[in-house]
Amino acid sequence: MERSLQLANRSDDQDFILLGLSASKDIKDGLFVIFLTLYLLIFLENMLVIYLISSHHELLHKPMYFFLGNLSCLEMCYVSVTMPTLLVGLRSSPYHVSFSFCMAQLFLFMSFIGTKCTLLASMAYDRYVAICCPLHYSVIMRPQVCWGLALSSWVGGLLVSAIKTTCIANLSYCGPNVLNHFFCDVSPLLNLSCTHVALTELIDFISAIIIFCGSLLVALASYVAIGRVLIKMPSAAASHKALSTCASHLLVMGLFYSVVLFMYSRPSHVKSTDLNKVLSVIYTVATPMCSPIIYCLRNREVHAVLRRTPCLC
Repeated sequence: MERSLQLANRSDDQDFILLGLSASKDIKDGLFVIFLTLYLLIFLENMLVIYLISSHHELLHKPMYFFLGNLSCLEMCYVSVTMPTLLVGLRSSPYHVSFSFCMAQLFLFMSFIGTKCTLLASMAYDRYVAICCPLHYSVIMRPQVCWGLALSSWVGGLLVSAIKTTCIANLSYCGPNVLNHFFCDVSPLLNLSCTHVALTELIDFISAIIIFCGSLLVALASYVAIGRVLIKMPSAAASHKALSTCASHLLVMGLFYSVVLFMYSRPSHVKSTDLNKVLSVIYTVATPMCSPIIYCLRNREVHAVLRRTPCLC
């Protein structure tokens, strides 16, 4: 018991060093300006989406836009978890963070990632009901169901993240204390632990299978069913119109899942590499920036709302 307390105190007093992105000073100055601009752009885009949806009842009461509003809120939250340490690291690398800060960042990041997976699955299910069961759409996707799906996504992400973070926080970190990343992530932290990580690694792997692969299977099953319905449609125009409502979601989902599944659906006690950091930039910066553009670029309803919004004309 005494040894456990000593190890816990050692971990609590531990500072971690984030190496950040590997680049020369001149390149880092340029990257700082680029990522700061992207950070502000992500906030502006997603705030605009939330404003348009919340201020126009014809969008707010449609399940597709209800989930899109949740997704935009989520994008702003989880980019704010990782981007500040990335920016600080570019200005003053290496960057020191406390053990408590590192665990808090890990908890929030994993929570938002899990929530995004389930939200994307909910959006795929919404498209399935809209195309495959159009006559029952308003009954199946009634407000109570939409709120239930959204709430379960947020709460589920929090619960899974709490379990994973607790396991990682209870490990002992005796040194070296250098994280080859720009934020506190699972794999770099497991590499630093001086205690046995097999159980923690197994829990992390199982949760990745359940959350990432489970939600992906739901989304894929929804689109397989949609594909069968589209093939049977007698009119090519009707088929194209139905497919156009799914194209943006398919693109966002494909980009996000392809990177996340590569990163997390495997044992996490692996060597941190610059490739991992590049892939992390893709799903922590690129997808939040592209999502509002992809969803709204060819959306006629959003275009109509934009034209009717005086301050944006």
